[in-house]
Amino acid sequence: MTRTVYVNGDYLPETDAKISIFDRGFLMADAVYEVTSVLDGKLIDFAGHMTRLHRSLSELDMDAPVTDAELEAIHRELINRNDLTEGGIYLQVTRGAADRDFVFPENATPSLVLFTQAKPIIDAPAARTGIRVISIPDIRWGRRDIKTVQLLAPSLGKMQAKKAGCDDAWQIEDGYVTEGTSNNAYIVDEHGTLITRDLSNAILHGITRAAVLRYAREHQVRVEERSFTIEEAKNAAEAFITSASTFVMPVVEIDGTKIGAGEPGPTAKRLREIYIEESLKAAV
Repeated sequence: MTRTVYVNGDYLPETDAKISIFDRGFLMADAVYEVTSVLDGKLIDFAGHMTRLHRSLSELDMDAPVTDAELEAIHRELINRNDLTEGGIYLQVTRGAADRDFVFPENATPSLVLFTQAKPIIDAPAARTGIRVISIPDIRWGRRDIKTVQLLAPSLGKMQAKKAGCDDAWQIEDGYVTEGTSNNAYIVDEHGTLITRDLSNAILHGITRAAVLRYAREHQVRVEERSFTIEEAKNAAEAFITSASTFVMPVVEIDGTKIGAGEPGPTAKRLREIYIEESLKAAV
């Protein structure tokens, strides 16, 4: 079935959607994006995604194309038009179309594109088995806290993992894990302490991350926000990732080394249950 997508004020069949070849998102990755999960036809953590979107736009001195209320209305219209019950909505804002130049154009109108992706999230098979990751050097630019569309390096990392017969890659910088290719990384030590890298320009400030850490603390899980090495991860009792599209996903192997018992651990499984339960309650 052909999806209905949104492009600069119009709802169109995906086959009719077009963007200018001079759009700076296409030419220079001069664009930011967000992905909001949908469960039971409702938006998960929408307010958090809007807050991060504004932060990304501000860091790049880029204007918002419409108001948050208008963005929410567009999201809901796409859910209705595509009969989306579970999956996600991708939103992208670019600086707009202008003749190619490294200098920002003065009068370009921001471009706005949204589309839906239907897929199982709650009953994702990988959540039952866990995923396997490899470690790779982090070759991305220094402002990973800005959610830009500069995703070639993460894509290369994901492909490297696939070629190794694994599911994803954890990126290493100065001896420490930064994050996965499209997710935040966590370990749980032998004492049950949840450890994840602290917020900085080195990692994306995950919306799911913030929620999961809040729920962990509310359920008396000790949390340490600090850097950890890949060797520390290999010796951990558990490991997992979080993202808007995977929620809490157990990691059972790193670089061929089984983590704990080599199966999803109790902390990851419980936090996934709590996150889904609380997200369904708060969905809008």
